[in-house]
Amino acid sequence: MHPLLPLCVFWLLPLALTLEEDSSLDCVPRRSVPYHRDNAHLFHEEGVFNYSTMLLREDLDLLLLGAREAVYALDLNDISKKLASVKWEVTQQQKDECKNKGKDPETECKNYIRILHQTEDNKMYVCGTNAFDPECDYMSYSKGKLTLEKKGEDGKGKCPFDPFQRYASIMVENNLYSATSMNFLGSEPVLMRSSPVSIRTEFKSSWLHEPNFVSMAQMPESYLSEEGDDDKVYLFFSESAVECDCYNKLLVSRVARVCKGDLGGRRTLQKKWTSFLKARLDCPVLESQLPYIIQDTYRSCDPQKHWKDCLFYAVFTPQSDTSDLSAVCAYRVSDISKVFAEGKYKTAVPVETSFVKWVMYSGEVPVPRPGACIDNEARKAGITQTLDIPDQTLQFIKDKPLMDQAIQPIGERPLLVRRGATFTRIIVNRVQAAGGEMYHVMFIGTEEGTMLKAVNYDGEMFIIEEVQLFQPPEPIKILKFSNVTGQLYAGSDYGAAQTPLATCGRSLSCMDCVLARDPYCGWDKAVGKCVFLSSSQRELIQSLKEGDASLCPDADPVKPMNRSIWPGGNLKLRCPSPSNLAKTSWERHGSPLTTSTRLQLLRDGLLILNATDSDTGRYRCLSVELSKADEYTTTVAEYQVSMATAGSGGRSVIPPQARMDGPSVAGLQVVVGLLLVSLLALLGWNFYKGHLPLPWNCRKKNREQSQETHEQGGLNASVKYQDALRPAPAEDKPLVLGANNGRNNNHTGEEAVAFSVEENDNPQATLPSLQYIDDESDI
Repeated sequence: MHPLLPLCVFWLLPLALTLEEDSSLDCVPRRSVPYHRDNAHLFHEEGVFNYSTMLLREDLDLLLLGAREAVYALDLNDISKKLASVKWEVTQQQKDECKNKGKDPETECKNYIRILHQTEDNKMYVCGTNAFDPECDYMSYSKGKLTLEKKGEDGKGKCPFDPFQRYASIMVENNLYSATSMNFLGSEPVLMRSSPVSIRTEFKSSWLHEPNFVSMAQMPESYLSEEGDDDKVYLFFSESAVECDCYNKLLVSRVARVCKGDLGGRRTLQKKWTSFLKARLDCPVLESQLPYIIQDTYRSCDPQKHWKDCLFYAVFTPQSDTSDLSAVCAYRVSDISKVFAEGKYKTAVPVETSFVKWVMYSGEVPVPRPGACIDNEARKAGITQTLDIPDQTLQFIKDKPLMDQAIQPIGERPLLVRRGATFTRIIVNRVQAAGGEMYHVMFIGTEEGTMLKAVNYDGEMFIIEEVQLFQPPEPIKILKFSNVTGQLYAGSDYGAAQTPLATCGRSLSCMDCVLARDPYCGWDKAVGKCVFLSSSQRELIQSLKEGDASLCPDADPVKPMNRSIWPGGNLKLRCPSPSNLAKTSWERHGSPLTTSTRLQLLRDGLLILNATDSDTGRYRCLSVELSKADEYTTTVAEYQVSMATAGSGGRSVIPPQARMDGPSVAGLQVVVGLLLVSLLALLGWNFYKGHLPLPWNCRKKNREQSQETHEQGGLNASVKYQDALRPAPAEDKPLVLGANNGRNNNHTGEEAVAFSVEENDNPQATLPSLQYIDDESDI
């Protein structure tokens, strides 16, 4: 899709890192859960779409859900319960103006809610696209009612014009940071802080070059900082690479950051960021020559540890249509911060071929360091705010905002690479297992409306399950998690869904529960169930890294089910596999079965064809699943198959017969009788009225017609022949036989003439010279 120059390929060599051989690109979820209304609480309102903006108000037990021209207040514990809603629709005049600008009035010229943030006075700040004229307002919830204050703030630079354009925003201490486009055409991308002093990026391709914004996050880097550093706001996005020597555009993933206390420069970079720096993010995927593109991120921090130990999890997808792989990479905040604080810069160098080449800057770097926040060292030099930064430093960062070094993921490889449904969103939850270890469980939304639950166990990526949340399948566009309810919330164009972190009850046996390797679940021997860890105080059986089910008690024997089959008949014995990682096998009388012409081993059962006496006996379906600890075999189903014959076993077995009595047959007989009576009455009425001739009148009438036809036969034949040679009028064209106009699709033209001859009983009407009109030009 993107043919590159050799120099560009050389530049991408770091992306050619390969994965270990045991990493499977076809990482299969152990359990696939099809769509069912019990999978999640669902919310959808008729006629409303695009539920892609969410705000958790855990203090009010609310989920604020932004959709197209509406905001909903839903019960946080059960989002299928709507507590309040408010409409925010565009006027007819706004829709007409939007339509006049060339936009679709039914899709684009609506008000898509894109910004929902909580303010410090417990109100909500909400913005919408407003028919390509973005607008913002304040919203409050009181006494079970949502209310818009209708202040009508300008939303340019805060909210996108285009409802289908990616954007990012975050509210920090009542200051809105947003990344979107400033104009109608989408040609002026900005990273902007709206207040107290409006600060934005430069309109230069070296700062932002056709970006696709993804997400934003704040890092409290001033907390207990020995250097007196400032808090940072990180922006993740993709853009066309200005540093690549390519004929075609090459997309790369980026992370940028700005300092929270940035006020802009005094002369240079007035009301512009003085701390804007960006670097390339790599997520090396096997066999990929082109960089993978970032789609979403999630910040995961341990509250007991320093901010430098926080991680950013990100999902990546290919920019080429030839690949169907998606990946998850994790990055340490400390690694990102180090590149910005100590890394080299890139600079643009003109070359003879009249284009600009970007190379590592090896010259002298001014002091204070370009792009750095105000710290203790700067304060000692008399620089207490960005307005005091020298112009030399500001001019440097204005021309060179790009870092030379790319940021590599942890282990320099993805945590997960999977072929199949494209990844869209990610959330990571920390959970403490039964043994006390902490694990990061990844919940990944896909383009097909499913959600994957996966864990990385010491380098081994294990997908616990894949659950279908939406039907019909719709891409998951947003994911949120509530610590209060312990529930996940997903949004799509169709609606919103709420689902628990785990549904342990899907595992019906101890072996299935342990082999699921779900950190949230364990087997409770006292109650004989797979239960949620936090709901039980007893010691539970759990083996996450090894999948060791040896501690499980012996399972209860499977009760055989009786099945009968007729000689020469077919029978299917069902055996649904409890796991996608397990293989099923069949035994008859303890001997393994193999596929033959009459025995078909299916994925969900065994099919017996053209049965004989040798097919009777006891069948057993076994599930064999391999874990790191051992291979485990369990009996899934058992059948006792017997041959159904008349009189077998002292009982008379009667083959199925057609039912000749009963209320349904009697009713049918009554209906048939009534129809016959009605038909006879209808015939009698038509004979009486003369609509149908009586039988004894038919012969007389036929003789009279025969005589009349004989007398006028010559005249009629002559008239018909002349009519056939006369050109047909234009409106009569459908009657031309040669045109095969569909009135008699079962006959050719010759057959139609023959039919006419037989009907008129006139040998002169064969007309061998008669021609048919096939084209209107012949008329």
